[in-house]
Amino acid sequence: MRPIINQKKNIMRRITTLLLFFCLAATTLFGGGYQVGLHGVRNIGMGLIGTSLSYDASSLFYNPGGAAFVNDKWSFSGGVSLIMARGTFQAKNANYQATIKHELNTPFYVYAAFKPTKNLSIGIAVNTPYGNRLAWEDDNGADWKGRFLIKDISFKAITYQPTISYKFGDVFGIGAGFVYTTGTVDMNKSLPFEGTSGEGTLNVKGSTQAYGFNAGIMIHPDKGWSIGIDYRSKIEMKVKGADATFTVPQSLSTNFPANNKVDVMLPLPANLDLGVSYEFGKEKQWMIGVNLCYVFWSTYDSLVFDFETKTPVVNRTASPALYTDQMIVRVGAQYKAGKVVTLRAGGYYDPSPVKSDYLNPQTPSLTEVGLTCGVSVYPFKGFSVDAAFLYLVGAQRDGTFSPDNFAGTYRTGFYIPAIGLSYSF
Repeated sequence: MRPIINQKKNIMRRITTLLLFFCLAATTLFGGGYQVGLHGVRNIGMGLIGTSLSYDASSLFYNPGGAAFVNDKWSFSGGVSLIMARGTFQAKNANYQATIKHELNTPFYVYAAFKPTKNLSIGIAVNTPYGNRLAWEDDNGADWKGRFLIKDISFKAITYQPTISYKFGDVFGIGAGFVYTTGTVDMNKSLPFEGTSGEGTLNVKGSTQAYGFNAGIMIHPDKGWSIGIDYRSKIEMKVKGADATFTVPQSLSTNFPANNKVDVMLPLPANLDLGVSYEFGKEKQWMIGVNLCYVFWSTYDSLVFDFETKTPVVNRTASPALYTDQMIVRVGAQYKAGKVVTLRAGGYYDPSPVKSDYLNPQTPSLTEVGLTCGVSVYPFKGFSVDAAFLYLVGAQRDGTFSPDNFAGTYRTGFYIPAIGLSYSF
């Protein structure tokens, strides 16, 4: 009897682990903490900086306090990134390797800002700061050994942010936006039960919506200098009534109801950004800048999951996250090579908030370094075609997911080209 009880406990722990990933997926894209700011092609080209910049409507997201400093009455910006991921898992003390199956992700953004007066700006930002598709596969075509932790996931989210900004002269600006986020998730894992139709499975599918705010200030203390501070609030993501569909042998169906529901609440971490930039040279030909982004990852202490239909195996459980706060450092530069072409370059360092004994294939978070470049071409006044490229490489990392003793070495890398259009008048 005891082996059966222990097996059920192990299954419940693995289910809990999957649901933990379900929650984390709602907050993530890629990166050391699964946060990469693909929110403006121009910004991507210069190391993802933007807190101290006010070139176009992208300020609505990067720092609402800077939107009122955009010179033009109307400003529009839109773009899309193409995320191509690669990653490997090498099992510890075993000749086994698996790779991330290629899935193309396409986060996008659209911004529009209007200045009814010289000092006032209103606008709306629509983007996809969260979204991911991930699947693992065995290099030799066999069953992926981590399938009891995760097989595949698809998450999509859209954020809407109406924003208002006001500047006092040419020195100080303040702004804020209301943030509404909606998203859906669909994920699958295997269960270690063999039936006539093969292994057991669990599918989790649900949707959620959440609210928060984005506020910032912009200061121009001296000629050429700009300082920006932006705060994006913590958001409570409450997933209620997500479908939890179990497929198990008939003999176990009483412990794993085929069509169950699960509720979970988790906080998305707050971000505090500080940016400083300096423009110099003839007609401000050059710009250099740095951003420090403090992510309050320690919000992920533990998460609670509550199934609607409870059994001795499927019930209310808690799973630790134990993330740690981290600082992301970003630097970037811009050079106006005449009136038609502007060149950009930058980079950033994004440390992982995940402890080594909780590293797993569901969220293979590595400390990462990003290198970027970009260009804008202005065929006529006010209009630009923007392009950028981000190469993101994760430092090789050994880790063990202690609850399941799943140990190995992870490597990840991402190739992210981006294209966008901007128009101001």
